[in-house]
Amino acid sequence: MKYPKISIVTPSYNQADYLEQTICSLLDQNYPNLEYVVIDGGSTDGSIDIIKKYADRLAYWVSKKDNGQYYAINEGFAHTTGEIMSWINSSDIYYPWTLKIIAEIFENNTEVEWIHGMPTNLSSGVAPQSIQLASEKNIFDVVNGNYKWIQQESVFWKRTLWNKAGGTLDLSVKYAGDFDLWQKFFQHANLYYVNTILGGFRFHDVRRGGSDDSPYGKEIQLLLQKFKSESGVPNFRRVLIKLLIGRSRSRARLFKKSGILPWYSEYKIFYDFETNKWLARK
Repeated sequence: MKYPKISIVTPSYNQADYLEQTICSLLDQNYPNLEYVVIDGGSTDGSIDIIKKYADRLAYWVSKKDNGQYYAINEGFAHTTGEIMSWINSSDIYYPWTLKIIAEIFENNTEVEWIHGMPTNLSSGVAPQSIQLASEKNIFDVVNGNYKWIQQESVFWKRTLWNKAGGTLDLSVKYAGDFDLWQKFFQHANLYYVNTILGGFRFHDVRRGGSDDSPYGKEIQLLLQKFKSESGVPNFRRVLIKLLIGRSRSRARLFKKSGILPWYSEYKIFYDFETNKWLARK
């Protein structure tokens, strides 16, 4: 198997309770071509000691006052060169098989530019307390407001797609920088759903809210309005999907599988046990 370089960034600020679990969830996989960067915002809770403990296995790290999470992620990616990219926040985790699986997927399916796995959530420790079936989404779903949720911890992409989308997170987006990036990705490539768990989101009392009334949810609505006008989706197709499907997941799944609307499809990665490979299908 080839081992493409995978670049992962962790933005961190005063998350000493969880940071070591995040770091170890990557390093303990012993992936031979990992480029891991930690950007700390000047923590005062013991996080620096944790980072220093693993410093010899990091491609780069720094601790200094910065302008927030998305600034830190941009700075981190500026120190990377890997062909596969993602970020993992300092309380979330990857699972022991994640890096190997995503390497296999991108190596075996050159047409695939970004993927997401099954959403999982956890509280303490590193075992998921819940696993959900994700709803496969294409650009038409998102334009019509069916965007919940693409779990950031389970999304990976090619650097070529990152560059097509501008090669940076928009720092004017304060809360929903991930959603803003997904919108840009959708304008260049189809999102493939992988039927396995890749990353876990930790619920804790300092996490960002994701409800419609939260700052994150309100910012998404503003971004969505902008996306509708800039996405390039033909208006008649958007309206047709809205009339036929609305926000019904069951109807969306039915139309995608039926092939009645060839341009309204689902994109999946499945494991083929005959060839022992992860393969893409439409």
